[in-house]
Amino acid sequence: MVAIATLLVVVTVTLIINRVGAIALMTTGLSQEVANFQARSALTGVGFTTTETELIVNHPVRRRIVLTLMLLGNAGLVTIIATLVVGFADTGSPVDTLRKLALLAGGLALILLAARSRAIDSILSAVIAWSLRRFTQLEVRDYVQLLNLSADYAVAEIGVEADSWVVKHQLVDLHLPEEGVLVLGIQRADGTFVGAPRGHTRIREHDTLVVYGYADVLDDLQARKIGPDGDRSHMELSTDVSVRHAMDDVTNPEEGSE
Repeated sequence: MVAIATLLVVVTVTLIINRVGAIALMTTGLSQEVANFQARSALTGVGFTTTETELIVNHPVRRRIVLTLMLLGNAGLVTIIATLVVGFADTGSPVDTLRKLALLAGGLALILLAARSRAIDSILSAVIAWSLRRFTQLEVRDYVQLLNLSADYAVAEIGVEADSWVVKHQLVDLHLPEEGVLVLGIQRADGTFVGAPRGHTRIREHDTLVVYGYADVLDDLQARKIGPDGDRSHMELSTDVSVRHAMDDVTNPEEGSE
């Protein structure tokens, strides 16, 4: 029975570690859904999709979190297998075996119910988030939620080519805020990063713009080329965004009156 109890404790600790890893990944800007999936994938060693692998590998903090989860996951798997072997190696009579199986199944069922409980998950998440703030340097914020990226907004990287509509212009001349687009940063071809660029910052060929705004507007800006068609697209989207903001003011009159 000691082996069964040990196994249940290991499973419980593994679930807690998974939750800690998920919340830690959320602090780096991943959404709750993606963070949960990535933490579970790392802990179980089942792998990642190509796109999400880049999200982890290219971010030093996420990479450390995932590597730690992989290490703990391997250790937990070895412990579970060893405990099962010890627990059922000397089963004795068939009745003893059935009793152990029933105890194991009942314990796992209770753990599963607790893991699915919203109340328990809410309390556990609050405790983990507080602990991360208190004992680590991670800043517990879900930037996907803060920027409302799950709705109509997105953060994107836009590569600047020789025929891009934005190339060789200063930011102030492009009037991107009229389209609801904010340039958060510019990655230069030489590796230099310009954070929170000002209006006089000039966009060069082979730059990569980090932008925030409506997802459909960002898609259009990515494909927009130099010429009358590009200027026309800018004017049309500026008008469209103005209409969206006006509708928001009607929907939220208190915010619109500020």
